[in-house]
Amino acid sequence: MALDATSTVGRAGAARPSKWLVAISVIAGAVMGAIDSSVVNVALAHIQASYGVTTQQVTWVSTSYLIALVIVMPLTAWLGSVLGRKRMYMLAVAIFTAASVLCGLARTLGQLIAFRVIQGLGGGALSPTAQAIMRESFPPEEQGQAMGIFGMIILLGPAIGPTLGGWLTDNYSWPWIFFVNLPIGILGLFLASLFIEDPPYMRAQGWRRIDAVGIGLMAVGLASLQVLLEQGETDGWFGSPFISTLAVIVVVALAAFIIWELRAKEPAVDLRVFGNVSFASGSLIGSVIGMTLFGGLILLPLFLQNLLGYDATQAGLTLMPRSLVMVLMMPVAGLLYNRLGVYIMLPCGLLLAGASGLMMAHFTTESGPVQLLVPLILQGFGFALMFVPMSTTALSTIPRRKMQSASSMFTLMFQLGGSLGTAIVITLLDHKITTASANLVRYASVYNPAFRQWWQTYEAAFVARGHDPTTAHMQALAALNALISQQASVVAFEYAFGAIGVVFFLCLPLVAFLRRGRTQVEDLPGA
Repeated sequence: MALDATSTVGRAGAARPSKWLVAISVIAGAVMGAIDSSVVNVALAHIQASYGVTTQQVTWVSTSYLIALVIVMPLTAWLGSVLGRKRMYMLAVAIFTAASVLCGLARTLGQLIAFRVIQGLGGGALSPTAQAIMRESFPPEEQGQAMGIFGMIILLGPAIGPTLGGWLTDNYSWPWIFFVNLPIGILGLFLASLFIEDPPYMRAQGWRRIDAVGIGLMAVGLASLQVLLEQGETDGWFGSPFISTLAVIVVVALAAFIIWELRAKEPAVDLRVFGNVSFASGSLIGSVIGMTLFGGLILLPLFLQNLLGYDATQAGLTLMPRSLVMVLMMPVAGLLYNRLGVYIMLPCGLLLAGASGLMMAHFTTESGPVQLLVPLILQGFGFALMFVPMSTTALSTIPRRKMQSASSMFTLMFQLGGSLGTAIVITLLDHKITTASANLVRYASVYNPAFRQWWQTYEAAFVARGHDPTTAHMQALAALNALISQQASVVAFEYAFGAIGVVFFLCLPLVAFLRRGRTQVEDLPGA
């Protein structure tokens, strides 16, 4: 029996839809979910002004969505077995689309947060299901190409989400970042109804025993973890009783969840897929990519705006080349996968991304467009060369009947890596700014000839502008204090960029654990 979805004939004799029609059908839903993870962030200030709430309150618009997202992701295989994968996917698209409209119509912050939770419940199923469907629709020799297309979809979110959200908010109003999902969702539902089919192992089996304990422990553990990562820096981490309590809940709930699921006869989440060393290694590298990708998305705009004086539009345009390289290189990397393989592409990607991090560690307030552009482009190439072979190889040894479970856990690791990366870089940045300021202030002494010379130079400049000596004396001191703060920030950013680069290099040994496999014939639908 032919493996290509374009020519495969089902048991009933009807030709299966073209793999490209199936891919287009799931792309619509996956793009919505990928973009919505980041599109809201740029509109939070406008939402805050609309409802007259505090900054801490409005951040729950993002946090609530992410909590629902990470809870649903691991459950998509179980939901697919109950409802059938096609029905589950279409229900997820419908929930996400309807909730998007309700978010735009929300009249209070409480309503918006509630609708965002519902939106996250739908969005959590979109990406892992799209990945599983694309893996199964393409023959083994085209898996790299399929993952290249999927990677392009996933990276569209952080690539164009902030820019799209800012444009819609500035030119229309913030509700339009939600209303724009309506036509995409309707198109996705129409295409899914025509071209997506359930494989034999993902057809509806009806309601069966619900692993309520496992689902409950997972929901409590992941929700607490997401809140901890989102609110930890704001609340002072473990100096806060609330964060300390959350940390205990996370450890206890997730440990109990793992033990329960591994012993359950019918677990809601199949954690045994991590027994596959190749998949576990690929998932770990995927979480690192998520950590560094989302961490860099926080660091770079802050550096450009706070230290180089760029406005939001200039910062977005500066980062655009990296995003374009990532998106455009994904399909190319998919085509290269069969020729070069994981053992060449993935190390090259890790080395390029690591080198770009070390180059960013040399950014200063004097860095010009060329100095900024080169490492950003290198990082774009690096991410493309990493994501395709890593995701393709990690899932290549997974039987098709377990593909939905594996893709769900793979996507969850990527998402949690992104949340962890954001929390780490912000904490690291604040800590290094504090320590660098303390170190630099030690040199700000009248007994230090270099500092005294700078002080006198600044003082003379203010006197030359017409200020009296006393005022010039104080203004010079204030200017030097601002300069010290600026240089402390530069040191902190350099340290954070360098740390990201080193993390990529530390992932190189994990490549040895990846194993390239081919889907077994007996795992194919209808085989």
